[in-house]
Amino acid sequence: MLRVLITTDYLRPGDEVDQFLRGAGLETEHLPMTGRRDPDRLAEALAGVDAALVANEPMTAGVLARAPRLRVVVRTGVGYDSIDVAAAARLGISVSNLPGINANAVAEYTMGLLLAGARRLVQSACGVARGAWPREDGHELRGATLGLIGYGASARAVVPLARAFGMTVVCTTGVPAHLRTDPAVRFVDLPELLAVADYVSVHTSLTERTRGLLGEEAFRRMKPTALLVNTARGPIVDEDALAKAVRAGDVAGAALDVATEEPLPPDSPLRDVDGIVVYSHLAGQTAQARAAAGRQGAEELVAALQGRPRFAVNAALTTEGKK
Repeated sequence: MLRVLITTDYLRPGDEVDQFLRGAGLETEHLPMTGRRDPDRLAEALAGVDAALVANEPMTAGVLARAPRLRVVVRTGVGYDSIDVAAAARLGISVSNLPGINANAVAEYTMGLLLAGARRLVQSACGVARGAWPREDGHELRGATLGLIGYGASARAVVPLARAFGMTVVCTTGVPAHLRTDPAVRFVDLPELLAVADYVSVHTSLTERTRGLLGEEAFRRMKPTALLVNTARGPIVDEDALAKAVRAGDVAGAALDVATEEPLPPDSPLRDVDGIVVYSHLAGQTAQARAAAGRQGAEELVAALQGRPRFAVNAALTTEGKK
């Protein structure tokens, strides 16, 4: 019987996903991984399984090399930067993600961060908890310009919500011009976006090109009244440069759902900076999105084991295959 390891922490033995996989003739093993992921522990768990349904685990080349039976990895989300897809391809391992699975959740959460930042809701609530009664002016979203970095499913889902609030939307993206068809969006290059946007929201994937994309130069281009929102990946933002820019008043603040290291370490430069609020990577975590990710992830895993994955991200890479 083929064995499946499930590390996504909200999936549990006996739930709908577990029953589906067992109904497909698979043996399941659950190892919920939360907090800082231990590569050695993950490698040990993968050593005897044929497939894995994972969250944001460190599926490095070294970890994958210690999993001789592994044939399929399915990420219960969109981003797969924690998986060495090239190494997986060389080992004959199919890697899939679930494109757009949590786009609505991320879009709504993005608007929540925009509102919270514009009205300084967290600062107000924290002030009241300390015994104060903050009365600082906030800002309205209506009439402001929102700059979207990236034009994937979550960014596209943000557009109608932002427009409903009366915002103007600009976007920078590598998506081919013939796919930029939304008349509600003006497409610009990154320097122009940074210069005109009152709010900058990150929705691009983490690659070597986007790592550190928003650093000192980017913050110098932004308005001093601008707010940065990041629901994508932490390393896209240079955290030291951001903290420095906010402290200097070069940027008004940031609402970050993601960080370079999660959970946030005690010595993070993002701590204790007035204007920077860090959340606990919750953008895609709604009951609806989790249920959909679990179901579709399980379906993709079974399909991939049968040799017909729908969302393989390394299908085009040259593979040697496993003997």
